[in-house]
Amino acid sequence: MSDHRAELPPTGTSPRARGAALLTFAGLAAAFGVASCCALPLLLASLGLGVVGLGGVAALVAPHRTVLLGVAAVLLIGGAILLWRQQRHAAACAPGATCTPPAIRATILVGLLIGAGLLWAGYTYA
Repeated sequence: MSDHRAELPPTGTSPRARGAALLTFAGLAAAFGVASCCALPLLLASLGLGVVGLGGVAALVAPHRTVLLGVAAVLLIGGAILLWRQQRHAAACAPGATCTPPAIRATILVGLLIGAGLLWAGYTYA
């Protein structure tokens, strides 16, 4: 009997892609918490949107703002490093090898950019 799994091409995403996505999502959540007290209400109010829902989030994270700034920065930098490594690996990816699809890499990049913007706004406007 032969092992059929060895004949099938690998599918799915690489562990690096999941790690980068997890770090990016966690950094985005922490950056959202940092920006929820001052920057997001200003931005949303300037767009004519209500900010009532952010009051509860801001009250929860305000005492931990400094820690969240550091955590968000570390998580976003970690996600950026893993994304950079994915880009290098994808450039040299052999046919049939497990590589992160370009759509996932683009989504992670957008998440990193939004997280960095929220982090900057939370640091600047508080």
